[in-house]
Amino acid sequence: QVQLVESGGGLVQAGGSLRLSCAASGSIFSFVIMGWYRQAPGKQRELVAVITSGGSTNYADSVKGRFTISGDNAKNTVSLQMHSLKPEDTAVYYCSVDLRRVGVPGAYRYWGQGTQVTVSS
Repeated sequence: QVQLVESGGGLVQAGGSLRLSCAASGSIFSFVIMGWYRQAPGKQRELVAVITSGGSTNYADSVKGRFTISGDNAKNTVSLQMHSLKPEDTAVYYCSVDLRRVGVPGAYRYWGQGTQVTVSS
């Protein structure tokens, strides 16, 4: 089995910063892609940022220049550094990892439990 544990959410004032971290554990063989998604109340879950095992990144237009995703394949972690936070960034943030497991063919997606980020105006 694979487990993802997130940390780092909380309450911050507009303009502030937060860092989210996600640690994966279990019978992991290799990562394909790691990312962060978010879901605000009444809205669909949306992509925030992703990073491939090769280090390529992609960001939602709404967070470009403010958020930075980083991954450490050796430590099985992915982080999201968030600066210049806005009230519209308020959401539950989910870690998502596509990975290959030891002895299991194919790649599968796993999700963290979510961490709340609240930005006050």
